[in-house]
Formats: sequence, C-alpha cells, structure tokens
Amino acid sequence: MGRVTDLAAFSALLTDEGQSLLAALRDYDPARELAVASRLRREHPAELVTGALGQARLRQRAVAKFGAEDAHRMYFTPHGVEQSTRAAVAAHRAARFAELGVRSVADLCCGIGGDAIALARAGIRVLAVDRDPLTAETARANAEALGLAGLIEVRRADVTETDISAYDAVFVDPARRGGRGGGRIFDPEAYSPPLSWAVGTARSAPYAALKIAPGIPHETVPPEAEAEWISDGGDVKEAVLWFGTRPGTVTATLLPGPRALTGRGLPDPPVRETGRYLYEPDGAVIRAHLVAEVAEELGGALIDETIAYITADELRPTPYATAYEITDRLPFNVKKLKALLREREVGTLTVKKRGSAVEPEELRRKLKPKGPNAATVFLTRAAGAPTMLIGRPAQAPAVPAP
Repeated sequence: MGRVTDLAAFSALLTDEGQSLLAALRDYDPARELAVASRLRREHPAELVTGALGQARLRQRAVAKFGAEDAHRMYFTPHGVEQSTRAAVAAHRAARFAELGVRSVADLCCGIGGDAIALARAGIRVLAVDRDPLTAETARANAEALGLAGLIEVRRADVTETDISAYDAVFVDPARRGGRGGGRIFDPEAYSPPLSWAVGTARSAPYAALKIAPGIPHETVPPEAEAEWISDGGDVKEAVLWFGTRPGTVTATLLPGPRALTGRGLPDPPVRETGRYLYEPDGAVIRAHLVAEVAEELGGALIDETIAYITADELRPTPYATAYEITDRLPFNVKKLKALLREREVGTLTVKKRGSAVEPEELRRKLKPKGPNAATVFLTRAAGAPTMLIGRPAQAPAVPAP
C-alpha cells in the first residue's frame, strides 16, 4: 500500500501545479524549510508541498552526480540518488559501448535511469528495466524530462524474466544494499539479482558490462571478463566486468580524461628505504592491483611490501599517482611530531594514513597545529615499522593530455 501512495505522490509532482512548485523550490534553502513549507501550504495541498520539498532536497543532493542543469530537471528517489551512477562514469561507459559498435542495450536494474540517459545521449537505443513501480516511473519521467523518450523504453518487469535477445549488449547494475535504507552488501551472491545470474546473462549477449562494488575480490572475476576499476576526481566509484572485449585484462581508468592503465602481469615491486619523493597511487590503481605498473613507470619501489606507497629519488610526471616531496622520516611518536610541527610553524596539516590504526582526526586534536605553513603527514609502515613521513605536494611536470 505504501508504494501505491508513493506513486500517487510522485504523479502529483508531474502535474502543472507540481511542476510550478518544483520550479519555485529550485534554489530554496533547506535551513528555512519549515517557514517555506508553512507559506506554500497556504496555497497548495500539504501532501503536494511535502512531496515537492522532498524532491527539491533530492535534486540538490544530485547536483554533485549529475550537474545542476540535469539534476534540477530530473526526478529522484532517496535510494536512486545514493545508488545511481555518476554522470561522468556513465558517459565513459556509454562511450565504450559506442566504440564497440553497440546500437542497442538492455539496461537491467536501471534504477532512476542514469546509465540509460548516458547511453541514449551516445545515440544508443535503450530498454530500461526495473521491477520497482516507483523507480520505473522515475526513470520514465527522467527520459521525458531530458528529451530522450524516443531512445529509452522503460519497462516495469523482473529482469530475470526479460528477453534481451534483440539487443546488441546488456548492462546490469544489481542492487547492492539490503532493502530500503539497508546497509551495503559485500557478498556478490547476495546482490539482487546475484552476480552469478548477471554473469550468466552477460555470457549470452554479444557484449555486456556488469557494474559491481570496487572491493570485489579479484579471484571472483570470471576468466573471460575484462575487469575495469574507475575513479572520478581521485575517488574510486565502481568496478565493471566487461564481456566480449578483452578477456583477462585488468584496467584502471581515471576520470576526467580518461586515462587508462592496463595491467601487464608485473611482479611485486622491490622494497627500499624511503627516498626524496613519495607517490600515492590513485585508488583505482590500487583496487586494480596495478601499483607495480606505476612503480615501474616511475622507476620506484615500495616503502613496505604491504603498503601501496611508492618511493623514488626522481620526480616524474604521472596521472596515476600524486607526488609528495618528503622532508622528514621519523618513527611513530606523537610528541616528536608535535615538536617538529611547532618548530616549522605548521597550521595547515593534512594527515593521511595507510597501514596505521591511528585516526587522522584524533591525531590532529592532539597536535593542535598552529602557524602560517602547511605540511602533509603520512602515518604508515616502512620496512615493517610504524613510521611518520612529513612532506608537501610536489609539482611534477605536466602530463600530456590523452
């Protein structure tokens, strides 16, 4: 019964009155919501005002993923904002499909339609399928709002019963949360639908892409799949299993760009004492287990066999890691660190950690940095010992555009 009520409330937003309310709420301040709601309820039904305010909040949250122009025209559910693909990532995937010559895609578990939108904008015809009534209606409204209804057919159905034989490719984005508002699911077989079903479906199509959590164990990747880890602006967003492309290949893709690093099966890098420069690999590189490829490119080594920090004596440009010049190397000791930072007059302190149980915010409270200078502290292990590395970002030569 609740979903029927949700559908009715959503449908009310698509009326002329609902559209007028949403337009008026585009730039409203959530801190003043009570006053805004009281004013609007004098002229509009209370249920409609509540629904419009909720949608306005979701649109503001969605700006980070979709940009202001699209977000303020689209419609969202709370789960949809949380789980939808960031527009830049969806556009990258759609471009890959287009490069493969794909002209039609069955988008299974389409959610609010973020990937379907990107595919349609790449000129690809899309069947967007979701079994949840409200989610399907939201995807349909988004296709209409963005002028893409001619390329996107939205169907409310069980994806496991959907015939995909007429499509060039399939894209599956299984639910990875437990129910409405549930926590993340880490077991791929607990996805909805399970990863094994998605893999079986992918094998039946000429091309396929399966969106999965970036923490998926490498040993669970099917041998015929290409595994791609994607970061956007330095944040790891997802992993994708591609079928029909490059079996057994492992890739780290960095957006914007894109920059793509492909694995070559290199052995683990050597371990050596920390040199002048420390390189912090992008999260997609680490998740893809391609630190060795970056270390070789930099002529570097690891500071510890279990830590993904690369050290080198030479500063080289790379899009796959951020470089820092190291000025001090100390065994872990809060008092010594506090004294050193006070001596250097460091007030702007960035704390990073890898292989340390110390929480950065807790350390900052103890250090109480004060002064005009800035520094970065790495809490880590070097050759097995708890270590503090102090340094600052290093400006390497610019990397040529891809």
